[in-house]
Amino acid sequence: MKHYIYADNAATTKLDGCAFEAMKPFLLDEYGNASQPYSFARRSRKALAEAREIVASCIGASPEEIFFTSGGTESDNWAIKGTAYADSSKRQIITSNIEHHAILNACSTIERQGYHVTYIRSDHNGIVSAGALEAAMTEPTGLVSVMMVNNEIGTIEPICELANVAHRHGALFHTDAVQAVGHIKVDVEELGVDMLSASAHKFNGPKGVGFLYIRKGNQIHSLNDGGAQEYGFRAGTENVASIVGMAVALKKNCEMLDEYTRKISRIENLLLASLHQRNCRFIRNGGGEVATGIISLSFPGADGEAVLHRLDLMGIAISTGAACDSVNTQISHVLQAIGVEESVAKGTIRISIGKYNSDEDVIVIADALQKVLER
Repeated sequence: MKHYIYADNAATTKLDGCAFEAMKPFLLDEYGNASQPYSFARRSRKALAEAREIVASCIGASPEEIFFTSGGTESDNWAIKGTAYADSSKRQIITSNIEHHAILNACSTIERQGYHVTYIRSDHNGIVSAGALEAAMTEPTGLVSVMMVNNEIGTIEPICELANVAHRHGALFHTDAVQAVGHIKVDVEELGVDMLSASAHKFNGPKGVGFLYIRKGNQIHSLNDGGAQEYGFRAGTENVASIVGMAVALKKNCEMLDEYTRKISRIENLLLASLHQRNCRFIRNGGGEVATGIISLSFPGADGEAVLHRLDLMGIAISTGAACDSVNTQISHVLQAIGVEESVAKGTIRISIGKYNSDEDVIVIADALQKVLER
């Protein structure tokens, strides 16, 4: 079978083998419901507690501040809606115009319910500045939410500075760290955030599980009604196997962070150099500090959708625009927000490198892009 090159790791990642092995007992033998009082549930309950401790240690939090969810989308929705519903006196939420749709659509929902949402603009590099946030803090604000790493262009936001602005005005600060956790150093104490969202399948864990960090003492309304799981804040039987797999994958990625970052950075530089050597004319989107491995490239005059499909026929997976909105082929809201001209934006693809990619992979990608662009 022909080798297929997967270079869309910002969309999802391959499950780590150690995570898979850790999950298997809780899928086949130790399948007890962790909420039950009998002895058969004991190992599941213990595994849940251990996973919570591991996840907390990876981001500098306390175990009681970690709440397991079904993934980044639920965590984002919970942060936005849970904060809005918790304090009706603060009916403004501030976010940016380059957020993931899990944030933007959640904000649209509470706008329809009478809340005021302010969307601050990023600069042409995709950076949301503390000054722009300061200017937007014009009325009682309950929450500010700005993503840590942009999923399309990789820009790393100045989260610590933004959180300081929010706190000076009495607002809570949330960050969607789905593209950050497991890929760059994340310490909630150093960042000063009140809430943080993460999703396991972005750091080689299983799909369908994630977590929301909520700083102890913060008041937030429950999103799901039901049982008393997750300290009574998130109803629903815990997905023990996936939670265990997430903890193993996150711990491994955090322990190997420096090694993986060096490897991915080298591969990324090789890709860009190879494209230059082949006289492929491109513009890299985003600027400032950019997360290693997320590469947004615009090829003027090209059609990004056509490039994606031609590479797919050649056994290469990349994405175009926002991968989580693949049904919608119009120009990405992020590219529009940073001022990329429409004619250039149409020729944009995203290549995202992961720990399982190799030097050979990006050489093949560069050769393939040269052939496609020459056509």
